[in-house]
Amino acid sequence: MQAWQVHELGEPGEVMRLADVGRPAPGEGQVLLRVRAANINFPDALMCRGQYQVRPPLPFTPGVEICGETEDGRRVIANPALPYGGFAEYAVADAAALLPAPDALDDAEAAALHIGYQTAWFALHRRARLEAGETLLVHAAAGGVGSAAVQLGKAAGATVIGVAGGAGKAAVARDLGCDVVIDRREQDVVAALKEATGGRGADVIFDPVGGEAYTQSARTVAFEGRIVIVGFASGTIPSPGLNHALIKNYAILGLHWGLYNTRNLKLVQHCHEQLTELAARGAIKPLVSERVPLAGAADAVQRVADGVTTGRVTVLPSLENGAAA
Repeated sequence: MQAWQVHELGEPGEVMRLADVGRPAPGEGQVLLRVRAANINFPDALMCRGQYQVRPPLPFTPGVEICGETEDGRRVIANPALPYGGFAEYAVADAAALLPAPDALDDAEAAALHIGYQTAWFALHRRARLEAGETLLVHAAAGGVGSAAVQLGKAAGATVIGVAGGAGKAAVARDLGCDVVIDRREQDVVAALKEATGGRGADVIFDPVGGEAYTQSARTVAFEGRIVIVGFASGTIPSPGLNHALIKNYAILGLHWGLYNTRNLKLVQHCHEQLTELAARGAIKPLVSERVPLAGAADAVQRVADGVTTGRVTVLPSLENGAAA
């Protein structure tokens, strides 16, 4: 089979190499899956660089989220068991963690439903306890996990304000359903947010960016607001002033979704049931901006790493080389 492998750490476009390798052999409690679609996540790039908390042994195949097919023909969503990741024709996954792919979504959409939407759901509902009528601010609203937070926020009855960089991404955020969109390249985020909320600020802030975005969050969070930290796509990890949190009476919440897979798998399954129901009634639908063939995976991972994509970019091994849909 064909699979992308990383033999040395560095930028994805430089260190990912497509090779002919043998199919991976499932270990105890694992199953072999034919990869129908593999979604690209920012952690894939971080793993190529050696900057992610999970560091699989070299060589490894990136790709942490797939829609796959079991030997008996079931369509499932899975997190491949590294080092045999999803940017390949076959992958292995833990049998106990397989989730049924929603009938309402095609393979690419199903592959994109898992990590980003689970992260957003846990952040908004488990950690921040978002309520209908509250105001939700989403940084990187046109991105993979940000777009999920926008849709889930709207489904929960919140007023959603999205922050995006550039006119193109702002348009995407608007199409996703944001009530207000702030273009951080053209507008003062703090001033625009305060104007949009009448000076009150946002009740819940979803931050996958860190850096300057966190600084803006701290300045615009409402009384009894909640800032949920889900990542640091900016590359800068902020150092929050706890005295500021005390004085303004807000909460700073961390979310490491992956821990739920080992600490509370039943809650992950419950979340998937909620997401499946929302997808069935059309309340959420993953934004798949690009569908690329297996041969285009390295370039696509690099573009996600560079922050020039919107929504989700998904690798489809069944596409012919050079084709895209």
